[in-house]
Amino acid sequence: VVDQVYYEEAIKNGVSEKSMDDEIDAIENNRTWDLMDLPKGKDVIGVNWVYKIKYNVDGKVQKQKEKLVARGFTQQYGVDYNETFAPVAHLDM
Repeated sequence: VVDQVYYEEAIKNGVSEKSMDDEIDAIENNRTWDLMDLPKGKDVIGVNWVYKIKYNVDGKVQKQKEKLVARGFTQQYGVDYNETFAPVAHLDM
């Protein structure tokens, strides 16, 4: 069973502040996002933490994962971006 949980429940189930710091470090090391000066008149895109906890059949925590995700749905086409890109692998058989 996998549950998506809120911050309070994630902390109660053992997700640590350090693991969230590790996630931010990984984002910076992988250059997932680049920090830059905010252009005049623009707003920052917010982020949310997403916590997933996988439980064994006996109800004990088996695995947990926390991700920091951008709230990209707040962007407007033509204002905040002009094109989208989704890399897809293609297998020719």
